[in-house]
Amino acid sequence: MKKILLLALLFSGATAHAQQKDYPIQAVDFTRVKLADNFWLPRIEINRTVTIPASFERCESTGRVKNFEMAAKKQGKFCTTFPFDDTDIYKTIEGASFSLAVHPDAKLQAYVDSLIAIVAKAQEPDGYLYTARTIDPTKPHAWAGKERWEKERELSHELYNAGHLYEAAAAHYLATKKRNLLDIALKNADLVCSVFGPEKKHVAPGHEIVEMGLVKLYRITGKKEYLSTAKFFIEERGHYNGYDPNSKDVFKNGSYWQDDKPVNNQDEAEGHAVRAGYLYSAMADVAALTGDDSLLHAIDKIWENVVEKKMYVQGSVGAIGDGERFGGNYELPNATAYNETCAAIANVYWNYRMFLLHGDAKYMDILEKSLYNGLISGVGLDGKSFFYTNAMQIKNSFLHKDMEATRSGWFECSCCPTNLARLIPSIPGYMYAQKDDNLYINLFIASNANFIIRNKNVQVSQQNNYPWDGTLTFTINPQNTTTFNLKVRIPGWANNEAIPSTLYQFQNNAATTSKPVIKVNGVAVNYSMEHGYAVIGKAWKKNDKVEVTLPMEVRRVVANEKVKDDIGKIALQRGPLMYCAEWPDNNGKTSNIIIPASATFTSEFKPELLNGVMVLKSEVPAIIVNNSENVVTVQQPFTAIPYYSWANRGKGEMMLWFPEAVKDIDLIAK
Repeated sequence: MKKILLLALLFSGATAHAQQKDYPIQAVDFTRVKLADNFWLPRIEINRTVTIPASFERCESTGRVKNFEMAAKKQGKFCTTFPFDDTDIYKTIEGASFSLAVHPDAKLQAYVDSLIAIVAKAQEPDGYLYTARTIDPTKPHAWAGKERWEKERELSHELYNAGHLYEAAAAHYLATKKRNLLDIALKNADLVCSVFGPEKKHVAPGHEIVEMGLVKLYRITGKKEYLSTAKFFIEERGHYNGYDPNSKDVFKNGSYWQDDKPVNNQDEAEGHAVRAGYLYSAMADVAALTGDDSLLHAIDKIWENVVEKKMYVQGSVGAIGDGERFGGNYELPNATAYNETCAAIANVYWNYRMFLLHGDAKYMDILEKSLYNGLISGVGLDGKSFFYTNAMQIKNSFLHKDMEATRSGWFECSCCPTNLARLIPSIPGYMYAQKDDNLYINLFIASNANFIIRNKNVQVSQQNNYPWDGTLTFTINPQNTTTFNLKVRIPGWANNEAIPSTLYQFQNNAATTSKPVIKVNGVAVNYSMEHGYAVIGKAWKKNDKVEVTLPMEVRRVVANEKVKDDIGKIALQRGPLMYCAEWPDNNGKTSNIIIPASATFTSEFKPELLNGVMVLKSEVPAIIVNNSENVVTVQQPFTAIPYYSWANRGKGEMMLWFPEAVKDIDLIAK
């Protein structure tokens, strides 16, 4: 196979084979950004030194690696639970590859190569790679069917496995320039393209991601069949006659798989939230690369549905545990909230692609909300304990079967830990983007980054203590004086917008007078706003400084009255972070706390607490049962911590939404 010349990375349109269409805005690869902050850099380092090694170790100890070894020998018995367990190895290799791209590690690279060699031996001669069948084709996994692809629509996850293989192979090749995993992926992709297509086998993949993976292989190779097959899989949805369109059962009517109607006709987020997020991400990719406006219009409508009616206040999606799925409009229960960590990851992928399509800061606002709250809540501060689901409240008197009150080191279905392992090292890649002479600054992380603008080298340094402090400094260092537009995202929360919809709002917006202030070389400037970005255009010289001050007030968030669980309640936000109360800071209990309108808050940074967090403090009423068994209300100190940091100090109560007044009491007998 001829050598591939690498000219760009995962989102870039300039590949070895020029493409006529692509995203209007181009991502800046994470390898061009060197972090120097106290928030994300330690997390990425823990991911490198703890999460990735722990994931590999658990892939070995649970039999995931053994499955590949048995497949190579074609003897034994599939020894894990799910046919998609292969993907945990792929996802961890992807995360390791991202890490290797910026932190060379000969020992890690040798180990990854050894795993790739095992994977290669498990691949069948025609490219098929699926250990749950290859180990013993006469007795494949119960979900797999007797023949290849027979149950792909519902259970087998054959194409899902392939998709994660492609994602890992792309990351590994771009990081190491080695072809060992890429060649495995291309051989499998060629098989998939030969089997599925307009005049071939028809199926809508049961768990989407093969579409995203095929797009990445297309970007590397320029092979049009990969893009056309990705588009084919997307367009196959909604054409299966085996569903009952009149059934309200999401499994029987096809909506669980986003398969009840063609994607062009879908206008509401439905079904399994992770699958949906991967589908919408792939629709964005294909819309950008093919110019298919019908796909673009569909995901625009679906995005509005999610942000206006189906998202939790801390950025999580997928409210319903039965099917790990989106509920109905405004169906956002707190007591039984599901909020799979993988769904938050898929939401980040999707929203970044929406930004690349439209250049609007509202998509980055949602990405930031998910990233800083409902996503990193999924991994413990130790880097090796996880949440599969992310609760909105924990009450000692009520613990739903789907709720996790403590973190786990691993899960029988362990998609979330390995998904985190691959997402976290790529976070610097969401910070910047470029379009012609416009440089977008999307995330605020102390760092140094390098760009090419007007064929000149430009370095941008960020100095800040975000998310704790709203003072941001950007130092611009062009090779020579260079004229371009700096577009700095002004977060919606800094302009009195809790979320870019009416689903959540800040209470008493008029009471807030602080506005973002921008200075250039020490002089305050009047700046224009375009789609949520402050635009600062000038001829930039060495050591030009831009200072942005964002208001870091404690804000009360209220929900749309149609969200029944949140009526009469408030949540607390400071900067991009949502806050919760946890038992160790509040007399061992949080479900009895009231936050009246009169409560005021102070902020205090606690370097010794939870690896360093800004806490919110106040005096608030709490309902208690005293020694004489009388119910009384007392004033007590109140402390709130960032939502992402809860469940790192043992098991106990946690609350995110608080009543403003007592209107009723439930009596719980012991």
